[in-house]
Amino acid sequence: MRTLGLGLGLALLCLLRVEAQDLGAAELDMSKIAGKWHITAMASDSESYLQKKDQLKMAMANIEVLGEGDLKVSFAIPTPGRCMKFESIYKPTGIAGEYYSSDRGNKTAQLVDTDGRTYAVIFATREKEGKILHMLRLYSRTRLVRPRITELFKKFAKVKGFSDEMIWILPRQEECSLDQP
Repeated sequence: MRTLGLGLGLALLCLLRVEAQDLGAAELDMSKIAGKWHITAMASDSESYLQKKDQLKMAMANIEVLGEGDLKVSFAIPTPGRCMKFESIYKPTGIAGEYYSSDRGNKTAQLVDTDGRTYAVIFATREKEGKILHMLRLYSRTRLVRPRITELFKKFAKVKGFSDEMIWILPRQEECSLDQP
């Protein structure tokens, strides 16, 4: 029974990837990912994130599509004692669904999966102190994510090489949002 469940989960993951490929990041109308998102789950190989992962809470992001295909991404991230806000401009790299920003370190972000309406999975890399760090994030239009999407995120993270200890679901928070000063 366990093997059947694992096989079914992998089949669903493959189906999700095929749907994403059919959707085609190059063909996806990027205006569909524009708007407000909740960052509801993460996977990271960064030691600093792993050391404080139990303190992290759900963050907010707003994606705005600019001229020439650039993306302006604004973040509101709850930290102990304050709400940290910043924004970055991401430029297309020429690879479908991939963007680059030199703001606050060299970063790339690639849209790896989305249904264009309710969730998106972003794979990001960042250069810090000579190391390349990897992060996978689950973005959701709402604070509540369907369990099926959360499970698929976890399976996708494992396919990307993240262990169980590197994957976590972020608890909800109300005190830090893009709307607050």
